[in-house]
Amino acid sequence: MQPCHTPRATSAVFDDPNLVSAAGLVPVLALAQSAGLHELARQHLTVPTDKGANAGLKVASLVAGMVAGADSIDDMALLRHGGMGRVFKNAYAPSTLGSFLRSFTFGHVRQLDAVASRFLARLADQAPLVAGADEVAARAMVDIDDTIIEVHGYAKQGSGYGYSGVRGLNALLATVSTKYTAPVIVAQRLRKGSCGSPRGAARLVADALTTLENLSSGQPAHKPLVRADSAFYGSASVGAALRAGADVSVTVRLDKRVKAAISTIGDDAWTPIEYTDAVYDEPTQTWVSRAEVAEIDFTAFTSGKKAEQVTGRLVVRRIPDLNPCGKHGQATLFDTWRFHAFFTTTSTVHADTVSADKTHRGHAIIEQVHADLKNSALAHLPSGKFAANAAWLVLAVVAFNLTRAAATLTGPELAKATTATVRRTVITVPARVASSARRMTLHLPAAWHWETAWTELFTRACGPPPAPTT
Repeated sequence: MQPCHTPRATSAVFDDPNLVSAAGLVPVLALAQSAGLHELARQHLTVPTDKGANAGLKVASLVAGMVAGADSIDDMALLRHGGMGRVFKNAYAPSTLGSFLRSFTFGHVRQLDAVASRFLARLADQAPLVAGADEVAARAMVDIDDTIIEVHGYAKQGSGYGYSGVRGLNALLATVSTKYTAPVIVAQRLRKGSCGSPRGAARLVADALTTLENLSSGQPAHKPLVRADSAFYGSASVGAALRAGADVSVTVRLDKRVKAAISTIGDDAWTPIEYTDAVYDEPTQTWVSRAEVAEIDFTAFTSGKKAEQVTGRLVVRRIPDLNPCGKHGQATLFDTWRFHAFFTTTSTVHADTVSADKTHRGHAIIEQVHADLKNSALAHLPSGKFAANAAWLVLAVVAFNLTRAAATLTGPELAKATTATVRRTVITVPARVASSARRMTLHLPAAWHWETAWTELFTRACGPPPAPTT
C-alpha cells in the first residue's frame, strides 16, 4: 500500500461532529443494559457524597471506556468526541470518574464484586459463556492463579516486591472455561504486592464456585474441576473447593514425602504420552515419546489435622533431563529424569492417568487471560489509592466478560478471540451518525471484512434494524 496523494496534497482537520470512533459500543452497551449493569450498580453500590451519585451510569461509563480500549482515567475522554453525544447520554468526564473511584473503600469494592458476579450470571442468560445447549455435559474448569501488575514509584498504596522481583500489586483471579468455550473471569481480588500467592485463595475459590453455580442452568453432568499450581497446594484452598462440591487438580511441591512416593512407582507403570517431539505409531496405536506418566494413591496434608487430610491420586509426569549436572563431561550411566507431579481427586472413571495429565496441563489457559487483561484495561493501575485500583480491577473484569459475551454473539469466528482482536474487529469501528425522520442511522465503512459479525452482534443486542426506506 502507498498513499494516493503526495504529502503536500494531503491535509487533515478535526471538524466533523457526526463521526464516532467506536460504533461497536452501541450493541455492546445495549447488551450491558439488557443484562442489568446499570440497575445492579445502582442497587448495590452505596458510595457516599455527591461523588457516588448516579453510580450505575458512572460504572457503565468506566466499563464502556475499557471495552473501547481505555487503560487509564484520562483515556475515558474517548467517550466524549464527535457524535458520541448523539449516540449516548451521560458520558461522564474523566475527572468525575476519577473522583468516583477515589471515593471507594474496601467495602465498596466488595459491593462492586457482587455487581460483577450478578452481572456475569445475567450475561450468561443471553450468551453461551459457559456451555451451549448441546454442550451441557462439558466439564467446567475453574483455574486459580495470581499475577503481578507492575507499577512505578512509591505513590501506589500497597505496592511492593513479590515473587516476581518487580514492584507492583498482586491480582488473584479465577476463570471458568470448558472444552467448547473461552474463559470468563468469575472472581477477582487485588492484594498488596508483597503478599504470598495463597493468601485469601480459599475465599476466592468459594466465591468462584458460587458464581459458577449461578451460571449453570440445571444440574451439571460432572463436578467442576479446580486447577492450580503448587503455590495453592494447601489444605485451606483444596478444602474450600471440596466443600463446594468440586474436584481439584493441584501441582505439588517435590518435598521428601512426594519424592518417596514417586520412588515407589515401578518401571513398568509408566505410559508414553503426547508431548513435545512425540510420534504416533499407527500399528500399535500408541505414542512414541520420551515423556511418560504414572500415578499412585496418595493422601495429602498428612502433617495436619485428620479432618484436613484428603485422599486422591498423585499423577506424575517424567521427562528426560537434557541438562544433567555431570562433571568433567562424563556421561551418566542411566537416564536421569525431571519429575512434575500434581494431586487430583478426580475419579479414574472420569479421567485415566493420561487424560488427567492432559487436563491438568490445560491450566496454562489462565496465563492467556492475564496477558489479555494486561494488554487492555490492566496495562496500568491508574490511582494512588489501593481501593480505587481494586475497583478498577473489578471493572476491568466486567469489561472483559462483557467483551467475551459480545464476541460469542457474533458467531464462532470470534468466540475464542482475544479482547484486542474483538475490539479491533467489532468495537472500534468508525461510523458516521445521520438522523432522518426521528431515526438514527450509523454509516459504517463499506466492505468491512467483519460486517457479518458486527451485524449479528447488533441484531442480537439491539433487535433487527428497521427496513430501509426509499
